[in-house]
Amino acid sequence: MNIFMKLILLGVAASVQGFAMAIFLFPHYIPSGGAASVSVLMNYLFKIPFSITLLILNASLLIAAVKWLGKSNALWTIYCVIVTSAIIDILSPFLVEPVSNVFVDLVIGAIIFGVGVGILFRLGASSGGMDILALIISKTRGVPPGRALFFINASVLLLTALLVDWKIIIFAIACQFISTRVLDVIYKLPIPTVITKMYKQIT
Repeated sequence: MNIFMKLILLGVAASVQGFAMAIFLFPHYIPSGGAASVSVLMNYLFKIPFSITLLILNASLLIAAVKWLGKSNALWTIYCVIVTSAIIDILSPFLVEPVSNVFVDLVIGAIIFGVGVGILFRLGASSGGMDILALIISKTRGVPPGRALFFINASVLLLTALLVDWKIIIFAIACQFISTRVLDVIYKLPIPTVITKMYKQIT
């Protein structure tokens, strides 16, 4: 029952994250994080397909997750990556144009994205990519995961901006700033007594 509850909660959180990416961020070509930016950079510099870079990066970070965060975290992360990808694939064909202008969609998308990732982090999972590295740094250094994720992604995004295109990257950094602030709020949010008991049962 505990595993079933965690499957549901992580599935919902991963779906929320995928919804934010597919509906509000990707229609404006705003990268959701450092992993996407690394794939853009590798494709631009070496013509390596996006999928290959993402596969190698996620596989490497998942190996690190097994060592530093445990097998359970790695397995839950794989599950969340699958759910997020599925939601994006399902929703993307229905998007003919962005919901609103880039500034409105950026703020709304970043907030929703931060909520989804925050819940994943709270339950001991992640959405893959640089999220895993942020969790490792948070665990080993005691740094809030949102702050670690922001500096990791901002560094990669800035490098991509210098070499590829600075316009979209500015929006991506703004997205990271908003979403990681929301992430830290969710991560530190006090849980009511009833929810605390449920939380302890599934973690």
